[in-house]
Amino acid sequence: MTRVLKSLSEIASDYDAIILDQWGVLHDGSAAYPGTAAALKHLMARGTRLAVLSNSGKRAAPNRARIAAMGFSSGLFDCVMTSGEALWRDIANGTIPERRFFPVERTKGDARAWASDLAIDLTPDLNSAEAVLLMGLPDGTNLSDWQPLLEEAASRHLRIYCSNPDKASPRAGGQTVISPGALADVYAAAGGDVVYYGKPFKPVFGSLAQALGTDRLLMVGDSLEHDIAGADAAGWDSVLIQGGLYAADFSTGDTDTTLARLCAEKSAPFPTYRLEVLR
Repeated sequence: MTRVLKSLSEIASDYDAIILDQWGVLHDGSAAYPGTAAALKHLMARGTRLAVLSNSGKRAAPNRARIAAMGFSSGLFDCVMTSGEALWRDIANGTIPERRFFPVERTKGDARAWASDLAIDLTPDLNSAEAVLLMGLPDGTNLSDWQPLLEEAASRHLRIYCSNPDKASPRAGGQTVISPGALADVYAAAGGDVVYYGKPFKPVFGSLAQALGTDRLLMVGDSLEHDIAGADAAGWDSVLIQGGLYAADFSTGDTDTTLARLCAEKSAPFPTYRLEVLR
């Protein structure tokens, strides 16, 4: 049975560290949620170690800078791990053999900034690419916009490396946008070769646990499919933030009934705890 919390401080001492998702937990992509930074400062002052685990196509450093710019001092977090960082490391160490990528990005220039110091080529010509690098999607895009690209990639049997498995992300004003994982899933469903980096896949959870030197960890996230399911598979407890991705679902009706419905729809386990917003 999922326990209802009023604040993370109720259970913080039960864990060696608390791991936080970004979008939908710390901020909405534009600004921090009210009171969130203060709540984390309170936890840190009590000796709680904090870390960030994000399905961001960007590397750890720019994500740490983004969080700091929203009012979260960089000293709050022992570690910031992103799916984009994990992919960058695997290309750097030769785990990934391809060296010429067609980039799909949220904002022009994101991929080139991400690829700094990597011995790879980024090409706008899909026909000359060895693989597709799926980092982000422009806000307002539709999956149908990308169907010609997927068909061309499939005709060349190109592998897609998806560095953000999220299917949707919250934005300011309670809006949600399509995220790269949704596009990758369309390609995979049609028989395409997709390699996913990030939550809910176990390697990124293991990498963070190794970096922190402990497995007694609590995951705080707003996605049942990624944060909660991934934490469950890794053997971590979890907290679902109701005011993020599923804010509209939880805005009306009985919360227990809503949670049960969402878990069934997403084929996801129940979280250990639930909390309206991070505090």
